[in-house]
Amino acid sequence: MAEIINLRQARKARLRSAREAQAADNRVAFGRPKKARTLQERKTALEASRHEGHRLKGGTTDQDPEA
Repeated sequence: MAEIINLRQARKARLRSAREAQAADNRVAFGRPKKARTLQERKTALEASRHEGHRLKGGTTDQDPEA
């Protein structure tokens, strides 16, 4: 004879495993520790400020000098 299973329990177990798989995907896609996020933000801000620090002051070079 076939094994008797409880359909309600089987349905809940299937939903539970699907939710766990979705959670694992989300952890990979969105999960970064706060320390890593803030470190990356600080590095980006530092690079931007250094880049702006090298900007030349004065007129733009787009103007034609003979015009």
